[in-house]
Amino acid sequence: MIPATDPVVLSAHDRASRNLQLTGDGQLRHFITLDGLDLVMLTDILDTADSFIEVGERTIKKVPLLRGRTVVNLFFESSTRTRSTFELAAKRLSADVLNLDISTSATSKGETLSDTLLNLEAMASDMFVVRHSQSGAPHFIAESVTPGVAIINAGDGRHAHPTQAMLDMLTIRQNKGSFEGLRVAIVGDILHSRVARSQIRALQTLGVAEVRLIAPGTLLPADAESLGCTIEYDMRRGMADLDVVIMLRLQKERMEGALLPSEREFYRLYGLDTEKLALAKPDCIVMHPGPINRGVEIESAVADGPQSVILNQVTNGIAIRMAVMSMAMSGQVADRAARVRAQEADQ
Repeated sequence: MIPATDPVVLSAHDRASRNLQLTGDGQLRHFITLDGLDLVMLTDILDTADSFIEVGERTIKKVPLLRGRTVVNLFFESSTRTRSTFELAAKRLSADVLNLDISTSATSKGETLSDTLLNLEAMASDMFVVRHSQSGAPHFIAESVTPGVAIINAGDGRHAHPTQAMLDMLTIRQNKGSFEGLRVAIVGDILHSRVARSQIRALQTLGVAEVRLIAPGTLLPADAESLGCTIEYDMRRGMADLDVVIMLRLQKERMEGALLPSEREFYRLYGLDTEKLALAKPDCIVMHPGPINRGVEIESAVADGPQSVILNQVTNGIAIRMAVMSMAMSGQVADRAARVRAQEADQ
């Protein structure tokens, strides 16, 4: 049951994001950001993913929803877990999957991104799963390059990682039943984390009681105060009354300048160990989007302990990606049919 909510007045940014991602009748056609997507849509994604969980438990792990469709994985940044789960998700939906090796593709020989994508579209590709170091790349592709191909954002710069946020939401719902009244903390390198931005949006849309950001000032974004979250610089104080704690890794590859005195000092102050975890509620669950750095942001005893649901997140990643891929493809088909009907009506 979806709780009733008051009407929300969308910002111009959210309205544009919603219009790009949804068909005229409100179906998903691209999945680029959680901006502009409401409680009903996020709940629909979670419910659809729930229905796919049991597919992974079958002997034959296949459903025919994307049979005959071609999904292209376009990863302009390295990834193992995200790319693997997208590939598994597409194959479990019975799609044909092409993993484009960017390092040997025509883009490395001077071809523009637009030309590469238009060539792939000409090969009758139906969906692009895009990871890119530049914020906004998937939005640009969906809006200006190949609007007739479903675009799924697998992470763009510091902007967004919507499927990671949604698999985290699915994991929370499985363990807590609902989002109402939950106090959730995101801890660590929030400044460089596209995951954190998507998590904050998802948690607030789904109606948690509090989102708490715990980090040193150097690892918080400049607009942290405007995000609608509680800011806490002292982790021990910030762990009080938590239902969920989400740890983030230090993204040293994105850091410019000395933002931390040392990894050892960071672990002492902000690393999640058994002592700090004991300050939260006894049933507080521990999450991490991965890859985890043991002894830097989390103690092994916690990562492997009874309150950790990190491996559940990985399992849920396949179901969530199956959900958004199947929903976006259905929306694209409906959108094309609506355009054809409109053209016939004009003739």
